[in-house]
Amino acid sequence: MTTSSQDAHQGSASAPASTIPKGTLVPLFIGLMLAMLLASLNQTVFATALPTIVGELNGVSSMVWVITAFILATTIAMPIYGKLGDQIGRKPLLIFAISVFMAGSVVGGLSADMGTLIVARVIQGLGGGGLMILAQASIADVVPARERGKYMGIMGGVFALSSVVGPLLGGWFTDGPGWRWAFWINLPIGVLALLAAIFFLKLPRHHHGRPTLDWAGMALIAAATTSMVLVTTWGGGTYAWTDPIILSLIALFVVTAVAFVLVERRTAEPLIPMTLFKERNFVLTTIAGLFIGVAMFGALGYMPTYLQMSFGLDASVAGLAMIPMMGAMLITSTTSGALVSKSGRYKWYPVVGALFIAGSMVLLSLMDPHQPLWVACTYLALLGVGLGLSMQNLVLIVQNTFPVTMVGTATASNNYFRQIGATLGSSLVGSLFASRLVNLMTERLPASGAGQMGSAESLTPAVVSGLPEPLHDLVITAYSDALTPIFLWIAPLGLIAAVLLTFVYEKPLATRIERSVETEPFATGSLSIVSEQPRRMTVHSESTKAAETSEAAQSAARAR
Repeated sequence: MTTSSQDAHQGSASAPASTIPKGTLVPLFIGLMLAMLLASLNQTVFATALPTIVGELNGVSSMVWVITAFILATTIAMPIYGKLGDQIGRKPLLIFAISVFMAGSVVGGLSADMGTLIVARVIQGLGGGGLMILAQASIADVVPARERGKYMGIMGGVFALSSVVGPLLGGWFTDGPGWRWAFWINLPIGVLALLAAIFFLKLPRHHHGRPTLDWAGMALIAAATTSMVLVTTWGGGTYAWTDPIILSLIALFVVTAVAFVLVERRTAEPLIPMTLFKERNFVLTTIAGLFIGVAMFGALGYMPTYLQMSFGLDASVAGLAMIPMMGAMLITSTTSGALVSKSGRYKWYPVVGALFIAGSMVLLSLMDPHQPLWVACTYLALLGVGLGLSMQNLVLIVQNTFPVTMVGTATASNNYFRQIGATLGSSLVGSLFASRLVNLMTERLPASGAGQMGSAESLTPAVVSGLPEPLHDLVITAYSDALTPIFLWIAPLGLIAAVLLTFVYEKPLATRIERSVETEPFATGSLSIVSEQPRRMTVHSESTKAAETSEAAQSAARAR
């Protein structure tokens, strides 16, 4: 073939690529949403049933570990899934993550004591870390950043939807067939997600050769994360901050964190590449995401329990009381996503969202069990507005900063630090709340009242609601006074996040996806594969295709 003919061939090949047909993208997107629904619905169903679960298993003081164990396992697993997804492709990992999550649900459904329950949550977390990351990164594989906002907004809406349906299901299970159904419900959803992953997910096949696992990095990041969580969980409660155990854990965290950085700078395939931190947008969104994670999980982890204990709601009604928050999150997430795709502007949405989060934390700190319930619901709705404006847009900013070959690693690394915030939020709030609650009840309750309540380890909403009026009022007031001031302490984190995000550089959203990898075949016409090896894949959105056609016409007119 002559040079001119080669040029002609390539010119033809590089003509505007065909759009991904809805017949291919819609089933793929449904499969990814099922995976995210499995992870998010589990958390909300479980949170509503948790007070009854720990009461029946005689483990109220261990409640923080039931929450923290899941988040900790998820946090450690995230970077591993992200890195391996970039190396070998996301589909096999997603199938594995769903299977592990379902196995953990079976163990949880069969739990007879707190130890088994916590182990089940760890197993669920090891699968759950992959469900979120792989779903977010998979969308980046097939949808350009300019069009990705509306899809990410819908994914954020999945969290909002599950947060409405989850508490209702959790309450219905608790009041009806039993709390174990908070685990069993994951099995039919998991089967659907598994089938969707097997048959619908036609994702690019990554060829990195034989995958290289950063074993040293995985061990160090697990040790650093675990020691940090133990410090925040035990410090000031189980052990004094000056106790040798706490000081040893702090030292272990510092040593393993420094060692992790040194290892990642030298290894060939780092779990979290240090080059990520050379990008300003990654650093700013990661720090902001960590702070937002502290506030979000510090509130969400304990609000269903608070509503049941302090307002005397049963589990089902407590689930209904969370609807204003999740409805606000659903609306703002999908609306902001659509606006980002339409305008290409995204910087100020997470800034405003962080301010809403800070304001809602201040208002939540003012809650009182003697206020009308609608006041608390209004405060939660404002929190939902903040989360809907910020969470998915932060992920979009990160994904738009890096090439698609690093999207999984970058997304997982960003979410890792957000989960660190979630872990800190749940463990710090949990440990502070538990120690404050014990102290307040010891100070305020007479000895006869303590005898009427029975063991504090078996304190459930049903037990509290059945107490005589004076004793009931003392307990719910102590419960409220132990929790709500903590929200005021974490409110400044939202303000700091807002300030940091004002320095984000609004890089134009990419209008196409380019990668030098071989791809797993899509449906006919779904992708345009250009030239010989290495193959380059370009995915055009409808708006991009129209813009290119218009530009070509204008160029032709100028030439004439």
